[in-house]
Amino acid sequence: MSGWATATGTFELGDLTLQSGAVLPSAQLRWKTHGTLSPGRDNVVLYPTSYGAQHPDLEWLIGPDGVLDPNRWFIVIPDMFGNGLSSSPSNTPDWPALVTAWDNVHAQRRLLAEMWGIERLHAVYGWSMGAQQAYHWAALFPDRVARAVINCGSARTATHNRVFLKGLMAVLEAAPEHGGGGRFSAEPAAALRAFGRIYAGWALSQDFYRADLHRTALGAPDLDSFLRTDWEERFARRPAADLYAQLCTWEAGDISRDPRYGGDLTRALNAITARLLLMPGETDLYFRVADNAAELPHLRDAVLQPIPSIWGHRAGNPSINPADAAFLRDTVRAFLATAEAGAP
Repeated sequence: MSGWATATGTFELGDLTLQSGAVLPSAQLRWKTHGTLSPGRDNVVLYPTSYGAQHPDLEWLIGPDGVLDPNRWFIVIPDMFGNGLSSSPSNTPDWPALVTAWDNVHAQRRLLAEMWGIERLHAVYGWSMGAQQAYHWAALFPDRVARAVINCGSARTATHNRVFLKGLMAVLEAAPEHGGGGRFSAEPAAALRAFGRIYAGWALSQDFYRADLHRTALGAPDLDSFLRTDWEERFARRPAADLYAQLCTWEAGDISRDPRYGGDLTRALNAITARLLLMPGETDLYFRVADNAAELPHLRDAVLQPIPSIWGHRAGNPSINPADAAFLRDTVRAFLATAEAGAP
């Protein structure tokens, strides 16, 4: 039991018209909150989920001594479409070809407004695909977001990142169980095994493996055991159709995919008024420091603070890495305490 208030629920969105014009029938968002909403509704931190993650996977950093303090903030975790809790291929027969980050954040805006009367966020905090959603919040609702923590994420999915994602898609598509469109007649066990092993080479850096941290820090007796327990078994817990759908969401990530920006990324970045903390991992192989560095000149109020770590992409989600967790905690807490842009 936590020492603070929590609540969970499912928000009914009805038949949801998506960015593509397709309809997601009887759409639902699962959510969980930590902490208590202030009378002025001014202590809200939105914390979207990441690839393949469900809200319990993210709660490790919430606590009085954690990155997000539930005694200070009302923390709302909306489960991303496709994660198996909110509407997903695994629970929605007529799944559309693409559900985007745009679709997710517009549904989240409704959740906040209709459930709690929340119109403005103190901050959005996100890691990985959660960071993509946080960036979308800042670009699509600039008057509703005071701050955004972009932890190992980017405003547009980079081409090299897309190469990684298309490789994962191709592995799932090659499975004999794949019936087309990211749907499967049965769970593709062999393909998911390959999927996990490919992922292991991208999510952690070359330096991580050179330092033998899979054994010394994570306790694996050997490489094959590590690949099996940390990667194959991890992804086998999720339906392949859900994993495929979220790959499509990730690959399509682009804050400028909105009529007001027309695909002009610079224009979208210029429109952001929130204070941004860009926190790429120094050795992240797909959300690279260079991507955030290229965004920085086009942002009004942003700081680039790379995570000094050899843990690759996982540096931004250091649930079992005390050094990176301490860096994350200290940097994010200081950022959340700063005044808003233009304030004294």
